[in-house]
Amino acid sequence: MAGDGEIDVDPITTNAEEDHHGSLSNFISPSVKQPPSAITTTTDEYEVSEESRLAQERQEKAVRDFLMKRRAQAMAVPTNDLAVCSRLRKLGEPVTLFGEREMERRDRLRSIMVKLEAEGQLERILKELDGNFESMPGMEEDVGVGGEEELEAPLTYPFYTEGTKDLLDARLEMARYSIERAKHRLDRARRRRDDPDEDPETENEYAVKQAASIELQCSEMGDGRPLSGCSFSHDGSMLATSSWSGIAKIWSVPDIKKVVFLKYHKERVTDVSFSPTDNNFIATGSVDQTAKLWNSTKGTLLRNFNGHTDRLARIAFHPSGNYLGTASFDKTWRLWDITTGAELLYQEGHSRSLYTICFHGDGSLAASCGLDSIARVWDLRTGKSILVFEGHVKPILGACFSPNGYHLATGGEDNTCRIWDLRKRKSLYIIPAHSRLISQVKYEPQEGYFLATASFDTSVKIWSAKDFKPIKTLLAHEEKISSLDITGDGQQLATVAFDRTVKLWASATSYKDQDMNGD
Repeated sequence: MAGDGEIDVDPITTNAEEDHHGSLSNFISPSVKQPPSAITTTTDEYEVSEESRLAQERQEKAVRDFLMKRRAQAMAVPTNDLAVCSRLRKLGEPVTLFGEREMERRDRLRSIMVKLEAEGQLERILKELDGNFESMPGMEEDVGVGGEEELEAPLTYPFYTEGTKDLLDARLEMARYSIERAKHRLDRARRRRDDPDEDPETENEYAVKQAASIELQCSEMGDGRPLSGCSFSHDGSMLATSSWSGIAKIWSVPDIKKVVFLKYHKERVTDVSFSPTDNNFIATGSVDQTAKLWNSTKGTLLRNFNGHTDRLARIAFHPSGNYLGTASFDKTWRLWDITTGAELLYQEGHSRSLYTICFHGDGSLAASCGLDSIARVWDLRTGKSILVFEGHVKPILGACFSPNGYHLATGGEDNTCRIWDLRKRKSLYIIPAHSRLISQVKYEPQEGYFLATASFDTSVKIWSAKDFKPIKTLLAHEEKISSLDITGDGQQLATVAFDRTVKLWASATSYKDQDMNGD
C-alpha cells in the first residue's frame, strides 16, 4: 500500500454507456419528420439510425475486447523466452518485433492464442503443429546467421522452466507431508460422519454461539505509524505485529505487553507470520524487497531472503514450517527454504502485481491472488496451475483455505467475499460483506466453523461457514483495518489498523477460563 489511503489500482473499464439519443429514435412517431441524415427509411417502416447502429457496434466491440482481455489473463503461455519464440514461429507470426522485449513478446503470443481460441481454431492448429512442424509456412526463411541450418533440426523447449535438485527434493517432501495430512483429515471426516457419538451439527451451533459472544478484551497502541499485519504463534501465547515504521513487535497474550522488537528492515514492513510448528521462528516481509527470518525469543536475525525486484506484500509459512512463501508486486511469488535460505521456486503466472499467498492445510496446494482480480491455485507437488478462479471485478487482497479442505475464501476491493469450491471448480457463494474493500480473510483454524473478514470500513465481521449468515460485527477501530488473525482454538482474534492500535478480542468462554486461571 503506497499511502495512507486505499491501494492505487487502475480499474478495468469498458465503454458500455448507452447512446440515449440513438435509442430514442426507435420510439419516434412516424408522423414526425426527421432529417434524411438522422434516419433511413424503407417503404414500410423506419430503421435504426446510423448513429445508433454505430454506438451499438462500439458497445459490442468494447464488451468483446473486455472478455478477451479477461480470457488472456487466464491463458497459459510459455514462460521461457525461447519457447515463446518457437510457438510464434509455429503460428507463422514474427518471432520478434522491433524494440520488443521478452514480456511484450509473451503478451503478443497470449493475445494471438486468445484470438485463435475465440475462433475455435487454437486446439486444431496446435495439434497440426505438433504433427507437422516442418511443413509450417515460413520455415524455409533464414532467421539470422545460419538460420537454415538451425531450422533443419528444430529444437524443442520445455513449457516449464527446469527446476533445481533442491526444488525436486522439496516437492517430494511436500508430497509425503500432504499425503499424511490428507489421510488424517479424511479419516477424521469419515469418523465424524459415521460415529453415532459425534454430532457435527451441535458442534457447529456451539462454535457459532461462541463466535457471537466475542468481545473486545484489550487494546494497545502498537506503533507510531499504521500497522500492516499480525500473526498469532501456533499455541496462541504470543502475537506479532508489523508496521510502516519498519519495525515488527512481539507481544505476550492476553495482556498485550511488548516482548521483542525486530528492526532490521530499511522500509515499511508489510506483513509478519509465525511458524505454524515452532514458536521460535517468525518471518517478516517488507517494501525493501526482502523477507527475513527471526528468532522470536531473542529477536536475532537468522536469514535474509533476497530475490524479488519489487516490494513484498503478504507472506505465509507452509504448514510443515520448512518453507516460506512470499508474494510481491513484481508479479511473482516465491518459495524459500528457511533452513538454507535458498530460493526454491520462482513462480510467474499473474499479469499484474501479486498481493497475497496462502497454503492449503494439507500442504499440497497454494493460492496466489493479486491486482489482476484472479485467484490461481497451484499444486506444489507438480508445480502446475490447476485452478483459475475468475469473478472478482477488482484486486484480491485476502485469501484463506478452509480446514475442510475444499473451500477457498477470497476478499478484495470489490467489497465482496467469495467462497470457491475446489471440487466443483466454481464460485459457491458471494458475500456482500462490507461497504469498503476487504483487506484480510481468515477461517477459524480448527474446523472452519466460521469466517472473519476485515475491512477498510473499520469493522470486522464474522460469518457462519455453513450458510454464510452474519454472526457478529466487531467495531472498535477508528481507522481502516489492515489485517486480522485467529488463534488455533478459535477463541481469540487480533486486529491491527491504520489507527496504530492492536486489539485483542475473545469469546465469553475464553474470559471465564482466564479468570479461573487467575484465581
